Amino acid sequence: MDAWWHQVWSTLIAEFADITDAKQLTQVTVRLLMAALLGAVLGFERELKGKAAGVRTHMLVAIGAALFVLVPRMAGADDAALSRVVQGIVAGIGFLGAGTILKGKEDDAGHVKGLTTAAGLWMTAAIGVAAGMGREATALVSTVLALLVLGVMPWVVDRLEKRKPEDDQQNE
Repeated sequence: MDAWWHQVWSTLIAEFADITDAKQLTQVTVRLLMAALLGAVLGFERELKGKAAGVRTHMLVAIGAALFVLVPRMAGADDAALSRVVQGIVAGIGFLGAGTILKGKEDDAGHVKGLTTAAGLWMTAAIGVAAGMGREATALVSTVLALLVLGVMPWVVDRLEKRKPEDDQQNE
């Protein structure tokens, strides 16, 4: 019976031996936490604006994308294999994004809603991939740029649209 428990214990240790040292544990932790944090930042911005995909969705997309590239990299996958993994992530996020896009009724002039949310999820996945690949600085810069697009561009467009009627009246 003692040999049986020893075998069970040895098997459990082997099953959790994918992280072999403190360096690897630190890398995995930093990359996944970075993906989670940056996903949360983008998700929080979307949630503040009352959009369907909020903090949890963006965090899960970023962590998932990071994990999809982190595990094969740790297992020794070559660049060609990682390229295929990234292609799969992009395609999968495309399906997720498609679920957020709604076309309005005919009386709504066929207005499409959810494109920005879909694009945001796509961007969040890319940021997760960057974090998972150990490109945390790139992931951070990309998040800042995405926040600028989501936060500043609506304000800029609004200001330009308000000026346009005034300019048209002055030209008449």
